[in-house]
Amino acid sequence: MNQVFSVRFLAETQEILKELDWQSIEAVAHGLAGIRSGGGRLFILGVGGSAGHASHAVNDFRKICDLESYAPTDNVSELTARVNDEGWETSFSNWLKASRLAAKDGLLIFSVGGGDREKNLSMNLVRAIDLAKDVGAKVYGIVGKQGGHTGKMADACVIVPPIFPDHVTPHTEGICAVVWHLLVTHPALKVQQTTWELRGQ
Repeated sequence: MNQVFSVRFLAETQEILKELDWQSIEAVAHGLAGIRSGGGRLFILGVGGSAGHASHAVNDFRKICDLESYAPTDNVSELTARVNDEGWETSFSNWLKASRLAAKDGLLIFSVGGGDREKNLSMNLVRAIDLAKDVGAKVYGIVGKQGGHTGKMADACVIVPPIFPDHVTPHTEGICAVVWHLLVTHPALKVQQTTWELRGQ
């Protein structure tokens, strides 16, 4: 049974990858390159497993792309203080205010649902996106389902097609990692060679 499930899950992954909109990936890549060339910073936001992705992606964008990047979830002391004292909804937006988010900067959202004001889901992402729009910063996303608030508001957004309803979350989060690794390898962004490629095996 496990082998059958493994084959099915991998086949689902292949089908979703074939359905990804490569043009939206290109738009995100060139948008992020524009932030770098304009002297801006990239703030990568995610909740739950996507927070772990955000931390990993910060490393990649900084080290491989020379793109100054940060994630609010990397400082657990500040994050939990803000949640405790100010509330979950503003935990990201107030962090961004303290970071002096400006028009030359950008957000990159990792999320399964993308945030939803009407359903009161991932409201810290919603508030962060609204702040970015207020100050004129760019918003990009890699999200699932129909994109939620991220999909509606982003300058460019990669939506992982939810064609397998029983596995929306694992596929979205797994393919998010594929897409951001594509981005940091993209010729528009990559400036530093990765270690094993330099060593040639």
